[in-house]
Amino acid sequence: METREIRPGYRITRIIRGGWQLAGGHGDVERNAAIGDLVASAEAGILTFDCADIYTGVEELIGAARRAYADRHGAAALQAVKVHTKFVPDLAHLHEVDRIYVRTIIERSLRRLGMERLDLVQFHWWDYAVPGCLDAARWLEELREEGKIDLIGGTNFDTDHTEKLVASGVELATMQVQYSLLDARPERALVAAARKRDIHLLVYGTVAGGFLGDRWLGQPEPEAPLENRSLTKYKLVIDDFGGWDLFQTLLRALRKVADRHGADIATIASRYMLDLPQVAAVIVGARSREHLFANLKIAAVKLSDADRAEIGAILAQRQGPEGDTFELERDREGRHGRIMKYNLSKVAS
Repeated sequence: METREIRPGYRITRIIRGGWQLAGGHGDVERNAAIGDLVASAEAGILTFDCADIYTGVEELIGAARRAYADRHGAAALQAVKVHTKFVPDLAHLHEVDRIYVRTIIERSLRRLGMERLDLVQFHWWDYAVPGCLDAARWLEELREEGKIDLIGGTNFDTDHTEKLVASGVELATMQVQYSLLDARPERALVAAARKRDIHLLVYGTVAGGFLGDRWLGQPEPEAPLENRSLTKYKLVIDDFGGWDLFQTLLRALRKVADRHGADIATIASRYMLDLPQVAAVIVGARSREHLFANLKIAAVKLSDADRAEIGAILAQRQGPEGDTFELERDREGRHGRIMKYNLSKVAS
């Protein structure tokens, strides 16, 4: 498994096991099976996990998986396991965020995960018009200085506000963003800013909720309602990308490349992103170990210049999405914003 040192002494696997699909909205989750699947991922070499305070029940699941992994392999083995969580105050309560609020949420994550210090806390602020974003980030920094947090990152900040966070004195180690063959918004400005500030990108959406997979090759365009939240979200991205016909053209190109590597479409789509500048890791969502072998293959595939050129020829026809990172999702009256859930922290308590 490939790894990347994002700060001295802090090393992650370049494939990160995501937790959103264990949070509901994708079907029922059986606790013991989920814990077993998380342990299996670690034993296979995927030693970095992503979750959030607002992913209902997921911090507890990963906490239980950490204990099970330690029982099986010894407490020392946990040193290589990294858990990235998030601090996402509810939109409805942004104006109430103070030092005590921040500490309460962080200590709740520590309890849920069974950790004395959080490895990486990824901060998000729903509405830039509500004051307090920089204060909240600085309060996280205070907790880092106390030893309750190792590293601080961001999630879904646009370029301007990423720069403002850094300028305020918050050392961002990472920024988690949606970035895929279908959604290149980070390339407009964020990638260059991240390179300048030594911020590593942790990218999600590389398989677009499963749309960038063999299942959808040659299929007719689906009609709403779609079967889960991921498909609903990423179908909007496909529409902005250029529509179903261009999407199918991309899938055919990916299938040709995959044939040359004995891989599937999803593996090639993720590997392409892993090779891009400033991308430290891709976050692969999974509800079970069904796709574990394919996820491991992402690290093994080596794309050639010809492979990338073949895919790039289709990407050159891409029409959108427009704007900076997460800009469309912040418009609560827009197509992308209307499907977002902005107030999950209390629900996830």
